[in-house]
Amino acid sequence: MQKSDNLTSHLSSEYDSQIANTIPYYNLFHQEILNLIESMDIKLNSWLDTGCGTGNLVEKAIQKFPDTVFILADPSVDMLNEAKEKLIEYKGLKFLDSTPSQDISLSKPVDVITSIQSHHYLSENERYKAVKSCYDNLNENGIYVTFENISPFTEKGIKIGKEYWKRFQISKGKAVGEVENHINRFGVEYFPINIEGHLSLLRKIGFRVVEMFWYSYMQAGFYCIK
Repeated sequence: MQKSDNLTSHLSSEYDSQIANTIPYYNLFHQEILNLIESMDIKLNSWLDTGCGTGNLVEKAIQKFPDTVFILADPSVDMLNEAKEKLIEYKGLKFLDSTPSQDISLSKPVDVITSIQSHHYLSENERYKAVKSCYDNLNENGIYVTFENISPFTEKGIKIGKEYWKRFQISKGKAVGEVENHINRFGVEYFPINIEGHLSLLRKIGFRVVEMFWYSYMQAGFYCIK
């Protein structure tokens, strides 16, 4: 099997064609983020998407918020190159050099930061640094939105969750062996924490509003206000 050129289980060039068959409701994550931001009382001038992947979220967000400056960051050079090619027709986008969230230090804070399916690859210490960096790079009253793979609370819950997720992927036409390889990455190549762990971390970092707004299979979405 060809090794991925990023932390996900898919090559950057194949990511768009594979991700919807791997993460249940993945495309809805983006739409719900846009719906959420539209529901908030915020003057939206600038938006950082960290762990931007191939630029899927920004491609949709720029249609809703055409006057917003979008900044894209990702640890993978290949992902960034895919995003640049996809978004080539859009002017005014800013791409950071390949950078993980924990190393981002913007010259000017932004109004919104999104991080979709990216921080669960990190150790406990690195995850803290990544989310703290997002907090530090936000304006006061700025909004942080994140989706992550999560861990159920019990060993039995983890076992059921894995089987549940496995059956979803098989229903989308993926081979059993490929699916098993993906599921076996849990706790080995990525390190999900449970919902309580997420809420505790976000509060510890200092966000004054911390809410969960999405949960499905083994993924959850949270939003915070600085």
